This record gives sequence, structure tokens and C-alpha cells, in this order.
Amino acid sequence: MSLEIKLYEDGPSVARAAAEGLVERLRELLALQSMANIVVTGGTVGILTLAKISELDQATVEWNRVHVWWGDERFVGSDSPDRNAVQAREAWLSHSAIPRENIHEFPSADFGLELDEAAAKFNALLKEQAPDGADAPEFDILLLGMGPDGHVASLFPGKPDNPQGALVIAEHDSPKPPPQRLSFSYELINSSKEVWLTIAGLDKAEAVRVAFSPDKMSLPVGRVFGTQKTIWFLDNQAASAIE
Repeated sequence: MSLEIKLYEDGPSVARAAAEGLVERLRELLALQSMANIVVTGGTVGILTLAKISELDQATVEWNRVHVWWGDERFVGSDSPDRNAVQAREAWLSHSAIPRENIHEFPSADFGLELDEAAAKFNALLKEQAPDGADAPEFDILLLGMGPDGHVASLFPGKPDNPQGALVIAEHDSPKPPPQRLSFSYELINSSKEVWLTIAGLDKAEAVRVAFSPDKMSLPVGRVFGTQKTIWFLDNQAASAIE
């Protein structure tokens, strides 16, 4: 497994680089395989990355062979602006060439399910979309942001370890509102071929420092990696405390 650190001037530069890298990597993947699964993220830099994708010349990517997932979601109404999926549609997906059936959103709170039932339903969708004998699709690229506390997706510091074998986590009491969330587990994130972290801002510097220290396992961000490659897209401020 390889590790890369890429440094940029600021958050918009991080987003632009990640967007350009994603489009180029998809071209490469689709030249070698019939389809690609990508996992996108929310947050300021995550949504800006999607907006930057929409600005690029995308004609060389066969988007009908791309499937889009999310690493986590706020369990709120389907049209709530708090939903990562709503923000992603506004930034990119509503005017992309990706077929609607290739876009796999988490259930919303107005779907008629309780949080744990929604997690079980999404587990079933993962199984349905998985290759024979697998429990989930093989994710080619998984994008993650990070909070100042070092959380990724909806995996927060101080929470109990994910149950062994769990793919989707129902978070009932998030320290960051809204309290109810659905999230990929560490196990599912770490099954991805490539994990790309997009992080900007001085308020992220201490958590980034910890992630590159011997104490990295103390924070969620230090516990995630790709099976083939992990890439950190950092601005200069986020990277300023790395020793």
C-alpha cells in the first residue's frame, strides 16, 4: 500500500486538484474495467471538490459506467440541505451524465424507517450491488474529509469500536449535529482500493499532526487507509504541524 502527500496553497486548490485527479483516475480505471465505484463526501472541501468536477471537461469519462456512493449521511429529511446527497446534487450530480440508478443514497428520515432499520436496508443494498460472494461493492476511490476533532465520515473520537464485520454504522448520538447519522464503518472504508483525504484549514492542523504520529490510532482519521493507495490532499495550513 502506497502513501502520498500532496500540498496545495489553500482549500480551493485542494478541491481542484482532487477533482482533476478523480476525473483522470476514472479514465484510467474505465480503460481497464467495466465499471467504477466511487465514494464521495460532504463538508466544505468535499462539496467544493464535486463542484470543481462539474467545471471540468468530462467528455472523456463514460459516466454511465460510474456508480456513486457516500461514506456517511445525516439522517434527516430527503430534501434537507443538511444531507450530503442534496448538496452533492446541487454541486454536481443533478447536471452530470451519471444515470440516476447509479447514484446510491443512504435512506432518509422520511423513508418510513428508524435509524437502525435504515442501516440494515443500506447493508442489503450493498450486498445487492456486490460481486458474487461479497458483502459490498469493490470501491475504487473513496473520498473523505475530516473535522477539526479528527473525525471522518460519521466516525467520531471517543466512540466504541465498530462491531466486527459491520459495514454500515447507525450513529444515534453524534457530537456534531444532527445527532442521527449513517456511516460506513472502518472496515468498509478500509476495504476501498484508494482512500483520498481532502483537508484544508489551520483548525485541522493538530488532527493531521496526530494522524502522522505514533499516536495516529487515537483519532479516526489515523485509522483509515486504502488497500492499494492512500492520498492526502492538504493545504499548507492543514499540513503545518506535521513533524
